[in-house]
Amino acid sequence: MMLLPENMRVLYFARDCVEPYVEIVTLKNSKRRLSLSSSDDSEADEPEYQEEDAVLVLSDNSQLLDDVHLQQLATQMPPRTQGYPWQLVYSTAIHGSSLKTLYRNMVDLDSPVLLVVKDMNKKVFGAFSSDSFRVSKYCYGTGETFLFSFSPDFQAYRWSGENSYFVSGSLESLQIGGGGGGFALWLDADLYHGASFSCPTFHNAPLSTEEDFIVQDLEVWTVQY
Repeated sequence: MMLLPENMRVLYFARDCVEPYVEIVTLKNSKRRLSLSSSDDSEADEPEYQEEDAVLVLSDNSQLLDDVHLQQLATQMPPRTQGYPWQLVYSTAIHGSSLKTLYRNMVDLDSPVLLVVKDMNKKVFGAFSSDSFRVSKYCYGTGETFLFSFSPDFQAYRWSGENSYFVSGSLESLQIGGGGGGFALWLDADLYHGASFSCPTFHNAPLSTEEDFIVQDLEVWTVQY
């Protein structure tokens, strides 16, 4: 009997009105498919979290995230990101404050991104996006997208299922969540002014200390498959 390499998996498919079949895929693709299929399930299904002792591994230094932050975020990450390092693709401390530069640094990316913001009141918050940020006429992203905030306690706000206004980007601003008259997270073209409101997409509380805030630092990370 031929043994499969360790990085390969056999997936068995069986659905109504469809002949069952088997497909051999790589381990990475199997994780991706499981993650994407879970986001397509009904909103009543519970999201699959990573183990509590999981931690995000960064390949670069972060000015905003410490070990506790990374461990808390790891419990919310989709399975397809598990075990892969995260690379810094944009930082206001390194690249300056420009939404255009942020987009430009992600033009060739085809992987999820983690946006981390620190406001002038020292509060850290942000969003995980299933898709890298780009300019688009329409909203994009999947139900994997979620919001988070630290201090005083860690809070994660997952997709409510009420609408699909995950991410929208223009040259003037970047918006995450919406549908109720305000965005869950909004950043201007200079990545200097921001705003955060409760919105139907995530049923979140405002992420920042004040609904309108000034950005002190901002980082964007991407998973390295």
